[in-house]
Amino acid sequence: MRWLFLALALAPVSASAEFFTLKGHGGPIMGIATAPDGRIATASFDNSVGIWTGQNPEWLEGHEAAVNTVAFNGTAIYSAGDDFTLRRWPGGDVVGQHKGKIVGLAASKTHVATASWDGTIGLWPVDGSEPKLLGPTGSGVNAVVFTADGSQLWSAGVDGSIRVWDVASGHEVDRLVEHGFGINELVLNSADNWIAYGAVDGVTRILDLKTGQEHDFTLDRRPILALALSPDRSLLAVGDGEGYIMVIDTLNWRIAQDFRATLRGPVWALAFSTDGQNIHAGGIDEAMYSWPISAPEDREQMAATEPSFLKNPDEMGNGERQFARKCSICHSLTPDGRRRAGPTLYGVFGRSAGTLPEYLYSDTLQNSDIIWDEDTINALFDEGPDHYIPGSKMPMQRITGSQDRIDLIAFLRRATAPEN
Repeated sequence: MRWLFLALALAPVSASAEFFTLKGHGGPIMGIATAPDGRIATASFDNSVGIWTGQNPEWLEGHEAAVNTVAFNGTAIYSAGDDFTLRRWPGGDVVGQHKGKIVGLAASKTHVATASWDGTIGLWPVDGSEPKLLGPTGSGVNAVVFTADGSQLWSAGVDGSIRVWDVASGHEVDRLVEHGFGINELVLNSADNWIAYGAVDGVTRILDLKTGQEHDFTLDRRPILALALSPDRSLLAVGDGEGYIMVIDTLNWRIAQDFRATLRGPVWALAFSTDGQNIHAGGIDEAMYSWPISAPEDREQMAATEPSFLKNPDEMGNGERQFARKCSICHSLTPDGRRRAGPTLYGVFGRSAGTLPEYLYSDTLQNSDIIWDEDTINALFDEGPDHYIPGSKMPMQRITGSQDRIDLIAFLRRATAPEN
């Protein structure tokens, strides 16, 4: 029997926590994790992981593309992303690799599991012994979670299935859910014997594993992009593609809170603080936001200062518009460069490719003989980075209109000149 809850109620009030932000990344926040000692890990589109014990993070650098997910596991930290790699910190050693981007992580005492869009699940023993690849499942895998004893792994993916895997053998032993909507997120509550999953249709479903009863929660916003369970298991936070956070009271099965978390853009990452007093959230803004559970309804919204790639196109000339659409999420125009997925473009004209200090370039760019000028920048966007510089970290994109390329180059000439 399915219940559809649409009524809102106020959450219980407590005044022990405070609102705060963690600023320093140079791109959207894609993943958040918390450690038992209170540390917070943030994974970002800027290719880095931040480890926060206060406002000054330790930066973990080594990924060659966006970092989508991060997890604490004992004394180790694991991260994975668009460069297809699983890395272990300290050190940043590559301990696992897929043939597609990795979007989900789970950790047990003995294994780390990875969910990849190549359709497989990686099982990587923490002792370095032989790994297993589970699947292929026939479609991208979005989320993985271990049972409390680590003997089973549950996965969810684009095909709308939740599969159960035996960790020891690597075999699929059950399929709990099969429906027509891709599943993006998965939370397993072993103590209370239920599982929650969020799908592209905008519905968060909670399945009682003993009775088979299902609770459905939706406010008609799609897709569901993030789920997090509070440490005491009494609250389930849900982030969606329209920028809202819904908080479900799991004791009474009602929506306890619902608020707009972002000025614009989705909520990509959620986590509760170790003490359960705050909800941490990440999205298209370059900062992590954290609100007390007891916060009043006039919460400060993420991305209060709108990123350039979200500015009104009508307020920009064509060259700036092309930069905002194609370049600004990865590159800055300022001398300090900020923390970005790509190097600063300040002073780019006349600069040899792959030579900016303190940026981790691909081997392809470091060994190239390209000098950036009107002709080479035009060729880069005419052919696309994957053809003009095969093996570079730049995303595959083209600007097919010649006038658009001319306008972009003119804008970059002005905006990146040292005198400006």
